[in-house]
Formats: sequence, structure tokens, C-alpha cells
Amino acid sequence: MLKFGYKASAEQFGPGQLLAFSVLAEQQGFDSVFISDHFQPWRHTGGHAPFAVSWMGALGARTSRIAIGTSVLTPSFRYHPSIVAQAFGTLSAMFPGRIILGVGTGESLNEVPATGIKWPEPKERLARLREAVKLIRLLWSEERVTFKGEYYSTEKATIYDRSEAMPPIYIAGAGPKISMYAGQVADGFICTSGKAPELYRDTLLPNVAAGLLAAGRPADAIDRMIEMKVSFDLDPRRALEDTRFWAALGLSAEDKMSVEDPLEMERLADALPVERAAKRWIVSADPDVHVERIRPYVELGFRHLVFHAPGPDQENFIRLYAGHVLPRLRAEFS
Repeated sequence: MLKFGYKASAEQFGPGQLLAFSVLAEQQGFDSVFISDHFQPWRHTGGHAPFAVSWMGALGARTSRIAIGTSVLTPSFRYHPSIVAQAFGTLSAMFPGRIILGVGTGESLNEVPATGIKWPEPKERLARLREAVKLIRLLWSEERVTFKGEYYSTEKATIYDRSEAMPPIYIAGAGPKISMYAGQVADGFICTSGKAPELYRDTLLPNVAAGLLAAGRPADAIDRMIEMKVSFDLDPRRALEDTRFWAALGLSAEDKMSVEDPLEMERLADALPVERAAKRWIVSADPDVHVERIRPYVELGFRHLVFHAPGPDQENFIRLYAGHVLPRLRAEFS
């Protein structure tokens, strides 16, 4: 059975706006809300970067049903893993069964300005994530944790306030190694839509499956979640123009790999034509087109679809998508 989520775009809206949108998403039948945890947004002008963990507590208090998670938080640079364990222990005690810790290896845009570190190579970033996840789970499961790792240490540490059932950990990935790691240890796998079909078909999902097999875990042990980038409006031109705020996603990995300044990211993104800004998005005023463009992801095995809309009128998007697209998806794939 499919689950439908709403992506709370912390880079685009202030915390109060995001809260109102996400409460509406629960009212309109969405199953989850995921918030990005950015220290800096993709663009300086009109950008936002609220602290995701504080915001999750506010949303939990305003809602009763939806799952609430990060997509994604990096537990290995700005935050020591023990602080992440404490924060999500508190959230899970307040809202048991509703909190998800989504983690990833990070981006220089967020981690370098906040810490002044020299941004490490992918090998070290993955090694740090592995160690951080191990330590977080130890802190959630044991009473006093003395840990001496390559990157992190604790001394007789205790997380006092936590629920008996701690949050699932979802791991985000865009390459083979982290996808296999997710299959081995994670409760969920996160990726984003709009890339080459063979990435999902030949690299990401097969490596998740290989990781599950290597760890002796059943195929259904992991939630396969994907952020679906969709622009839906009854005016097709509006649906296209709405993607401009997120033009940075149209930049190549090489263009943005080491960009740590939102002003520079904004300059690069604004130079793109709207057609390139829109290339990662499903852009249409026809709900049936959305269903058909989403179909390949469902057929590949993704079961948790978190919808990220680029436009400024999020209330309109939530109501339109809940009314026109989600019922078609439920009918097609139930």
C-alpha cells in the first residue's frame, strides 16, 4: 500500500508558514511530513533555514496522526551524534511512533559555514555517517555508553528521556555504497526523483536489495521512500514558472559540489532558463500525466512518495494534489 507525504521546504518558507502548510497536509489526508534540515538555503534572496528539530516538536503538538521526519539531517558535522540521539529521544518520548530520523552524509553548503571545517571527501563522509548511526543506536539502547570511535567519543553517556520504541532511521543516498549500507542497517531508504531512470533501476534499488541480502534481512525490512518533485497547477504556465525558485536543482553535480555560499548558488541557478530549472520536476496541469509519470517509480518498488512542490502557493498545491492526484494514485496502485 502506498504512503503519501508532504515535503516541508524549509529552504523556501519560514517556520510559521511551514507549520500551517503541514497541519493542512494532515487534514487533507497526507500520511507524513518531512522537513529538510538546512543551515543555509539553496538561495539567499527569499531563502529560509529554520532549525528542523525545534520545528518538528511544534508540528507534533499541532497534529495527531502524521509521521514527522527529517529529509535529511546530517548527524556528523554540525551535530555530535549524542546530541542527535538526545533530540530525537525527546521527540519520540513526546510523539511516540510518529518520529523518523532521516540522515545523510551532508553538503558543504550546510556544514562548512557553520563549522569552518575543510569539507572531506565522500569516503570520510560515509565513514562518519556509519559511526554516527552506530553511536546513536547505542545511546538509544544502552543505559551508559562509553564510546571511542575514529571520529566520535562519549564517556558514560545516558539519554534519560526517550520512548521505549525509538525512531526508525532512514538513510538517504544517491550512489551504490550508501545504498548498500542503507539496505544493511536502515529502517528506510530515501532518494529523490527526476534523475536518469537507470540510476534507480540499475544502481540504487539493486544495492539496497544487496545490502538487505548481505545482512540477512527480508526484502520488506526497509521502507523505500522517494521525494517526488512535482509542480501541479490548473494553469500549465504557472506550473512551469513555479520551478524557478528551485533552479539550483537543475545545476550539475559538478557545478554545485563545492559551492558553500547561497549567493553564489543563487547566481548560478538564476542563469538557467526555466526549461532547465524544470527538468527535475513533473510539470503538468493534468493529474493523469502526474500519475503516469509517477508510475515508473512505483513499479520499481517505491512505496512512500513524499511530494515536493516548488511554488509559493503551497496551500493551493496541497488541496489540488489531495483532490485530483492522490485519489487517482490510490485507485491505481492500491
